[in-house]
Amino acid sequence: MAHKKKEKKKQPRSTKHLVGTSFYINVTLRVVKSLFVGLVLVLFLGGMLALGIGAGYFAYLVEGTATPTKEEVKQTVGDITESSKLLYADNKEIATISADPIRQKVNSDEISPWIKKAIVATEDEYFFEHHGVVPKAVVRALISEVTGLGGSSGGSTLTQQLIKQQVLTSETSFKRKANEIVLALDVEKYLSKDEILTAYLNISPFGRNNKGQNIAGVEEAATGIFGVQAKDLNLPQAAFIAGLPQSPIVYSPYTNTGDLKEDYSIGMDRKDNVLFNMYREKVISKQEYEEAKNYDLAKDFKAREDVVEDQRGFLYYTIYNEAVSILARQQAAQDGVSETDYNKDDVRTRYVEQAKVKIQNQGLNVQSTIDKNIYDAMQLSAAEYGQYLDNGSGTPIETGNILMDNRTGRIYGFVGSRDYNTNQNNHAFDTIRQPGSSIKPLLVYGPAVDQGLIGSGTRIADFPMKYQQGANAGKELKNATGDGSRTFQTTREALVESTNIPAYHVYQDLLTEKGSDQYVYNDYLKKMNFPSSDNWGVESAPLGTIETTTLNQVNGFQALANGGVYQEGYLIESITDSTGKEIYKHQENPVQVYSKATASIMNDMMRSVITEQQTTPFKALLSGVNYTLSTADWVGKTGTTDNYTDNWLIVSTPSVTLGSWTGRDDNQPMDSNAGNRTATYMAYLAGRIYGVNPNVFEVNEEFKLSDDVKKEKVSTFTGLKPGKVSHDGTTYQVPSGESESFWAKDGPGSNTYKFGIGGTDANYEDYWNTRNRSNRTNNVTNNNNDNDDED
Repeated sequence: MAHKKKEKKKQPRSTKHLVGTSFYINVTLRVVKSLFVGLVLVLFLGGMLALGIGAGYFAYLVEGTATPTKEEVKQTVGDITESSKLLYADNKEIATISADPIRQKVNSDEISPWIKKAIVATEDEYFFEHHGVVPKAVVRALISEVTGLGGSSGGSTLTQQLIKQQVLTSETSFKRKANEIVLALDVEKYLSKDEILTAYLNISPFGRNNKGQNIAGVEEAATGIFGVQAKDLNLPQAAFIAGLPQSPIVYSPYTNTGDLKEDYSIGMDRKDNVLFNMYREKVISKQEYEEAKNYDLAKDFKAREDVVEDQRGFLYYTIYNEAVSILARQQAAQDGVSETDYNKDDVRTRYVEQAKVKIQNQGLNVQSTIDKNIYDAMQLSAAEYGQYLDNGSGTPIETGNILMDNRTGRIYGFVGSRDYNTNQNNHAFDTIRQPGSSIKPLLVYGPAVDQGLIGSGTRIADFPMKYQQGANAGKELKNATGDGSRTFQTTREALVESTNIPAYHVYQDLLTEKGSDQYVYNDYLKKMNFPSSDNWGVESAPLGTIETTTLNQVNGFQALANGGVYQEGYLIESITDSTGKEIYKHQENPVQVYSKATASIMNDMMRSVITEQQTTPFKALLSGVNYTLSTADWVGKTGTTDNYTDNWLIVSTPSVTLGSWTGRDDNQPMDSNAGNRTATYMAYLAGRIYGVNPNVFEVNEEFKLSDDVKKEKVSTFTGLKPGKVSHDGTTYQVPSGESESFWAKDGPGSNTYKFGIGGTDANYEDYWNTRNRSNRTNNVTNNNNDNDDED
């Protein structure tokens, strides 16, 4: 049987097409889904990778940034540039050391709430919500920085701005931004919002004031622009000031001369923008906004004023430079720098510059030792009586004076020159000149008495002689009045008459006995900060040939007037920082240079210098100026250099020492009357000081001999113990007469032919023979009336 073949049923073409299309759609969707999932996965992994890299990079950027303590944060943020002040001893102001910009720090309660609200609304609307940074703002700023799109949006909170101004630089870098963020978080952790806001308002720049000065801090802005304190700012004034920090000079209404700009509308527009921000943030009402916007602020701008410069003369610069020196040495010591290293020019210069920055910017108060009344009286004296120093040559004779407290070294006042405007050389502290005979009590007689070499009645050769060695070898050594008195003077006589030849002999004997030409300098003058020099050992040294300052000389006589105790002269009592914390306080460092006995003997002999008036009429002149002052127990010494180039007079009472140098800046000679003119000027100077502060001289006090002074009876003729004298088989008749000689150590020896200091065989023979011939001629064997050589 034959079978039929089964035929397939055919689908319509439209159905086949739909099936194919569906297939491709499904495949596409699956592919897209797979790609999307893959992309999401890639983005997720990439984001995580980027986040990890970012976190690692951020950690790298802040590596090494130490986490500050609470105290460090407060100190750093509060370290605001402020003007420092120089003060008199009674805290009255001498001058302000202006900073640039000038600013004055104020407390939170001294700032108007309007200015705080205006700053927050304009600069950091999330200030009271964030913890130092606003993440989205930081991200926006970073993206902007990387892509260059969107301009420089900044993204800094007030806290970050504070950090940038006080801690970091203003450079734009990722590292700075990262450190800024970390430190901002630390600041927010330790300081309250109000403390941060107050610090920001105290340090931010606010353009210029009506004197054209650069200003910073809200107090200077308020007083310098509107003439009111920060606490009294009204709303429109506060809005104007709040708008300034963004671009202080541009928005400032003043030019650098203090004149109002011809067009200051840009600052007014900025003020309106601040007011709108306050209104938008609901800090002020619509009515307050409108009223403040329409307020005539221009009428509140202060008119131009001239800058009144502090009168900066000797007082300002002397105190300022001393304060800088103190701060520089203090910082060097804190850094472990040795005195030797500090004295190297580059090291000292570095610390001095650091000190200048500190004193100009940290709101320090430098309290000096200067008594305002005394200082002013001394300046008035120089102005009125300086003319007495002139000799008619047409060239002014200059002077330098210092008044120092004997017990402490405090400097009450000084004269740098007769007129700072015409002569800026500070002759009190800076000018170095030869001291002449005024050095003898310190260099010659003081040390010799102290070492027991001489007493007040010791006889010293005053015969014609020549220098023995050095550059002056063979030259005549003369006194001011001639080539010698051809006798043996007592120590007191030599000091009163200021003879050079006896001083030479005493000094040479002392150096020879001690075996070093630097002995006196090392054991005495060095302790009183006299300058070092190999010339302290030369033969002419006791005549006052090594240059010193007025300060050196006055301080040396202070030591003698203070029982032999040196107290270094000082000008700065204390230095405090802007918080009132004392960062420096003068500490006394007494040094016993001469024994108490020596000092009292020297004062006793120097009293004779003043009372006998052989080298200065100071006491008589002072009596004419102020008799009461002239009755004070004055001691002192004069000094004159070759050709009357320099003249010195240094006098002391038990309480103070007053010293004077006079001369010409060109080192040209004066004349033989210079000493009298100096004495006249000094009498008037002392009188002026007494007029404003009579207690400073303690006129009722007296110098007294120390209890341990040896009061020895000596032969007036020899200065040694009374007794017969034999020499080369001859017994000499010692002229009768005894006197008292004061010794600090040891005492007079037994009587002998060569009894004195210095002198040749011929000198002794002449001295003995002359006196014995005189005695034989007058047939006097016991002449009790021979007092010519008594003290």
